[in-house]
Amino acid sequence: MSGSPMSRRTLLRSIAVGGAALAAPSVLTACSTGSGGGGAVSNAGKKAVPWPAYTPADGPSPDLAPTKEGVQAGYTKYPEKLVRAVSEKPGDGKQKIRVMTITYGTPPKPVGRNKYWQAVNEALGVEIEFTVVPDADFRPKMSTLMSGDDLPDMINFGGGYVLPRESQFVKARCADLSEHLSGDAVKDYPNLANIPTYAWEGMGRIAGRIYGLPVERAKVHGAMFINREAFDEAGYRPGMSAPDFRAMAEEATQDKRFGLGASTVGFFGYLYHAMWHGAPNQWRIKDGKATDMYGTDAFKAALEYMAGLRQDGSYNPDATSISQVDLKTQFHNGTVRSMTDGWGAVVSNAQGIKGEFTLDVAEPYAVDGVTPVYQQNRGCFGYTVIKKASKERVKLMLRVLNWLASPFGTKEYELMHYGVEGTHFRYDRAGDPVATELGLVDSRTNLPFPYLMDAPQPLYYPGFPDLTKRLHAWQKKVVPLLVPDDHWGLMSETYNRQSATMDQIITDGVTAVVAGRKKLSDWDGIYKKWRSQGGERSAEEFLKEYEAAH
Repeated sequence: MSGSPMSRRTLLRSIAVGGAALAAPSVLTACSTGSGGGGAVSNAGKKAVPWPAYTPADGPSPDLAPTKEGVQAGYTKYPEKLVRAVSEKPGDGKQKIRVMTITYGTPPKPVGRNKYWQAVNEALGVEIEFTVVPDADFRPKMSTLMSGDDLPDMINFGGGYVLPRESQFVKARCADLSEHLSGDAVKDYPNLANIPTYAWEGMGRIAGRIYGLPVERAKVHGAMFINREAFDEAGYRPGMSAPDFRAMAEEATQDKRFGLGASTVGFFGYLYHAMWHGAPNQWRIKDGKATDMYGTDAFKAALEYMAGLRQDGSYNPDATSISQVDLKTQFHNGTVRSMTDGWGAVVSNAQGIKGEFTLDVAEPYAVDGVTPVYQQNRGCFGYTVIKKASKERVKLMLRVLNWLASPFGTKEYELMHYGVEGTHFRYDRAGDPVATELGLVDSRTNLPFPYLMDAPQPLYYPGFPDLTKRLHAWQKKVVPLLVPDDHWGLMSETYNRQSATMDQIITDGVTAVVAGRKKLSDWDGIYKKWRSQGGERSAEEFLKEYEAAH
């Protein structure tokens, strides 16, 4: 997920700052009417269809073994022999499909001048009309789209955004895919059957039915990427105490370089610091109670800690105004010595630093009396839905998505991820596909087919075998610490409607406290406001859904 921002909430808030999030609920209210409104999307009291029967695909043997807990399979070199994953093209060359996804790249060249786009269309046997929406425009664009009548054939709700009335819109306007995907039915699409169950669970059902297909992501959500040489020089040690980490960050801050980088979508990396202080992963549902992250003592302790880091000068001074894209540039050139970022951004970060330092990821620091935990991912980048259509047309689109889900080690995967050999990439001496100059432009970043659908991701970074080894070793330490967010896959009418406003309250409050514009004691009032504007009702509804599902 190259360039993928921090988390579901941080992405949501990056756009909410512009005010579009506050306008969106009224724009989309009409969508709930056709869906039955109210609790129509709830799974409580509904007979849930089975999840697709998981059938792992055969693939190349990894150099570094995965674990059932979630450590990814690691490949230090590219497979020597590729196989075909799909025997026939999904289409006959006569069909057209309109699709839309988010993008973190630059606008792609038109299909007539884009050899990557042409090659994928040819392989699919379908003319794909692709609309890409920059992440900064995604929320207002989706608000307009969802309230109108002209829908693309396939839409990816990706990047972590939670849109008001999203589930109601999907139920009212998109195809129920249960008969095609539930249980053994998915075996007609073997690459889709290779999507692990945790990704489907993270996506969730709507009213007990399957309406989308998840784009799988590793269980590790993201990381604090570090300049290892700069951190080591400042005294970094994996698992060091929280006070020592604070002192190290201050030591790494000198000569207009800063130990900790933050952006307008990172909010000082608060999700990481909160969990390292022992807070839940946003929502914990246990023993008949739904507990949110924000009202815990651990969260307040993390706020106090981050405010101390800010007072020390360890964060970049423009942390409340710089974009994540510009922050990445600062990280790459050494202006900031660390930053939190999505796990899928590993390759872009490795390429961006151009060998100037060793890219690594930090382990949680230790807080007295706290068992260290780490943020588990939802299990998917987002999910793709199909507009209501005839049964045969729905099957066509499922065949296209099945092709896009072709696993690592196949010719289809290579084409979608690297393009055409000799045009978009060449094999280097080690046998890894390395992008050509054209391949850096006509690519899956700028024309994000993998955001429509993708195979389960391997731990493989072409040209960076040592990085693969480092991150695999890091995962072996961190994966046992993973804690899930228990609300993923659950439906809450209040949260569907109010999430943008609720999240704005939290991020404005976090930013104000850490930046010193408000006192730590003001957090109680901020949290009370959040509870009154949806937090309390959301907790009740998540609990009801959870108990119905368990």
